Amino acid sequence: MSSTDKVRASHILIKHQGSRRKASWKDPEGRVINNTTRDSAVSQLKTIRDDIISGKSNFSEVATTVSDCSSAKRGGDLGPFGRGQMQKPFEDATFALNVGEISEIVETESGAHIIKRTG
Repeated sequence: MSSTDKVRASHILIKHQGSRRKASWKDPEGRVINNTTRDSAVSQLKTIRDDIISGKSNFSEVATTVSDCSSAKRGGDLGPFGRGQMQKPFEDATFALNVGEISEIVETESGAHIIKRTG
């Protein structure tokens, strides 16, 4: 897998009031999402990221319980993808990472994410 062709990544998504779709597998009615501000989502992810980087938490375990994406059931794994398959900020951040690295907060129309490049 060349870094210019395809990457593989896992992510943790926290949706908020500004997300394009205000529902998720764990919040089908969107009650929590509609009450989550963008700043709150970013703040939660910063804490989660710090805990993962420090070794206090495991990325895939946190993704399983926290992420608003249906990939949560796979520990956040999105599988391999190429350019043009994800929202541009997500794609750009993932392709810029080295394998094993975790991004800073990345914001898309879906919400706020942290991304771990896995391949």
